[in-house]
Amino acid sequence: MTIERGSMKAIRAARCPGCLVLLLAGWNLSWPQTVASPAQPAPGLYRIAGTVVNSVTGEPVPHAAVAVLAVANSRALRSVFSDDEGRFALDGLPAAKYQLTASKRGYMTSFYDPHETFSSAIVTGEGQETEDLTFRLSPGAALRVAVIDDGGDPVENARIMVFMRRLPGLGERVVQVSNSTTDDAGVLEISNMPPGTYFVAVKADPWYAMHAPSGSGGSSGAERKANAALDVAYPVTYYDGATDEAAAAPIVLAEGGREQVTINLHAVPALHLVAHVPRAQDGSLAMPELRQSIFGAEVAVKDFGTGFQPQTGTLEFSGVAPGHYELAQGSPQRILELDASSSVQIDPSAGTPTAAVNGTLRNASGAGLPDGVNVALAWADFAHPRPPVRTHIAQGEFHFPAVPQGNWELWIQNSGKLLPVLSIVESGKTRAGSVITVGERQLSLAVTVAQGETRIEGFARKDGKGLAGAMVVLVPRNPDANPDLFWRDQSDSDGSFSLRDVAPGSYTIVAIEDGWTLEWARYATIHRFLPKGIPVTVMGNSGKLIQLAEPVPVQSR
Repeated sequence: MTIERGSMKAIRAARCPGCLVLLLAGWNLSWPQTVASPAQPAPGLYRIAGTVVNSVTGEPVPHAAVAVLAVANSRALRSVFSDDEGRFALDGLPAAKYQLTASKRGYMTSFYDPHETFSSAIVTGEGQETEDLTFRLSPGAALRVAVIDDGGDPVENARIMVFMRRLPGLGERVVQVSNSTTDDAGVLEISNMPPGTYFVAVKADPWYAMHAPSGSGGSSGAERKANAALDVAYPVTYYDGATDEAAAAPIVLAEGGREQVTINLHAVPALHLVAHVPRAQDGSLAMPELRQSIFGAEVAVKDFGTGFQPQTGTLEFSGVAPGHYELAQGSPQRILELDASSSVQIDPSAGTPTAAVNGTLRNASGAGLPDGVNVALAWADFAHPRPPVRTHIAQGEFHFPAVPQGNWELWIQNSGKLLPVLSIVESGKTRAGSVITVGERQLSLAVTVAQGETRIEGFARKDGKGLAGAMVVLVPRNPDANPDLFWRDQSDSDGSFSLRDVAPGSYTIVAIEDGWTLEWARYATIHRFLPKGIPVTVMGNSGKLIQLAEPVPVQSR
């Protein structure tokens, strides 16, 4: 079973999409609790029992809080503490499917057998083996970041951004997992982190810095020299000392590992960037925007609104730290990639023109669109990430006024879910998929989405028995053209699985043992499993539920 929807896009958009959401970190221990009991369950009732062990050492974890939750609403039904040997037993359970969770200080709160946002539910009933489970609880890793300035003093309120390298269905990418500030000792401690490879970036301002516009006069030479000494900034600095994200050093955290890093910030002369401010077509001032992003996550840049000079028609960005920026300027807007290393006046014609992207949106079923639908464009190049752009749907139409040139993926979102894009009509030509290419000219699109309403249920079996923990993948007939239609789930303790919100189409369902590190949404990876998969077709009139007549064979990766 899955806590979140398991489509490829849900993993890609995650705003900590690939991490297990620790919903139970603050358990209310006033729940009805017992201790592990050897008593036999009453007739017609069943038991979930086993041992909680350290996933790294294999040693028993005593006094861990273990609970079963209702699958429908995650309501706690029973809870116990494991005994001195890590054993637990939850008695008096009717035949049903349950979430199983465990928690203890120093460990990551976890569902049973977690993989990304997925886990395996425990199914009780006649003939189900639920009394000898091994619950592997992962000790949380910890990272301590200390930030100091040129004089060795702590930097308070420095912004610490932590990024994690992930391997989703379409390949490696880096996503932001933490954004916080240092305390008055210049330190930030982050605990209960999953194992993995991380990058750390720091953004801060010298507490003593003062940034007067470069054109301000009336000061003596001595005053200008004193002011220049205070006109400094800290570049965004990565571990270990780099100021370019391409040179950021990785930090590898093992399960239960503890790492401590120190990042030194060095004040450098601040830059002054002057940009022309033209009039937009409606007569308003087209104010330029200075933007900065780190591994594709947008970073706030100071508000420079007071730097506008009406007499010259320019805007001065003062106090800018050297680094890589994006300047949006002009009307129509142009995007200038700027490696700022010195104070300059920017050519108003510099940069690459943007283009408007307009479109209409329709539901493939002919029904109206659900309320609250919005549209986002996500940069399609994971290797060179940039922030997404967003807009809203108004009467079935959307409008992006200025989109940078390149390949973008169209995301249609509704209440946190992503609706699969079935086709896009552009210049009279229809094509599958959700990737668009933005050039210099305006794009007009007609987008058809599917509001999946069908649930596919079945069993993953190996050697005639249900297998828990298999990765179950719903593969569309044309995977490369329809990446939005990939779906996933994890098989439960009896091998059962449920693929929800499936859109109409033709698919093959495959089950893979130990397949969680595969690039499952790439045809080159998944095609070898397809011959043994189970075909299924979802029609517009298929209804709410399709139950597979035969089990899905579990294949080795």
